[in-house]
Amino acid sequence: MTKEVPVLTPEALRFLILNCYPRESRRRFDEMDVGHPHHLFRRCLLKYAPNAKVDIRFIADVEEPLPSARELRRYDGIIWTGSDLTVYHSHDPRVTRQIELARLIYGLGIPSYGSCWGIQMAAVAAGGEVRRNPKGREWGVVRNIVHTPEGKDSLLLQGKPDRYNGFIMHLDEVTKLPQGAKLLATGDHTRVQAIEVTYRNGVFWATQYHPEYDFYEMGRLIRARAEALVREGFFGSTDEVMQHVELYFSLHKDPSSPRLRAELGVGDNIIDPSVREMEIRNWIEFLVLPLREERRSYAVGR
Repeated sequence: MTKEVPVLTPEALRFLILNCYPRESRRRFDEMDVGHPHHLFRRCLLKYAPNAKVDIRFIADVEEPLPSARELRRYDGIIWTGSDLTVYHSHDPRVTRQIELARLIYGLGIPSYGSCWGIQMAAVAAGGEVRRNPKGREWGVVRNIVHTPEGKDSLLLQGKPDRYNGFIMHLDEVTKLPQGAKLLATGDHTRVQAIEVTYRNGVFWATQYHPEYDFYEMGRLIRARAEALVREGFFGSTDEVMQHVELYFSLHKDPSSPRLRAELGVGDNIIDPSVREMEIRNWIEFLVLPLREERRSYAVGR
């Protein structure tokens, strides 16, 4: 079922992954056996650019300095992970420093990609707005994500089915796109599911859903959110959550199982990594690589 996906370039790229979770949340990830998002993104990046150099920075830690413009210029692309912070908490320094960093990266012209918190950061840093979704939490598998007319021509979504599923876990949503943004994909629960933002000198491709996750990693995250899912009325007990999580783990082990696919209502577009991770591959191929060559040509011509 899984297609062999060729690597994009034998030449080393340099990426910076910005882990946007605060230290205490990362500690809870370890205690609750949840995969760290920078590990998931690093795995995807090295799949498509195996010689890449990948660095990690924890930018919600206010005691740590943010990367400088000089440091950032070393990178061909920037990845933004999810976070359990709230981007419209404008007096939280853990948030405001990230917005300032995003604006600096836009100004430097370094291409960014992000999921979940990443799409909210892409919008807010460029003048958009994010608010709590009045429909409540969207979690697990989001179904029926569809391309907008602009999304049908989008390089970010090239190769994705016109209607597809994605992994998701969030409470907030982008409510106002910034000037210069394109809405590329939309859904029933959350209108803004994928965007392209052009701001200052930079371009930021982002999704509300998580191409970097698989059924095992999303199962671990759902397990960690069990009490919240019960409190919010999605399950009657934490035992019910764990039964649901076991379906995720079982499908990860046996992705061709017709029974498990039917029980979870999913197909190849979220099971097959060559389709599920297409946004990350497209970002490298269609944004990072061309912009790197453009910057090199500029440097040679100076």
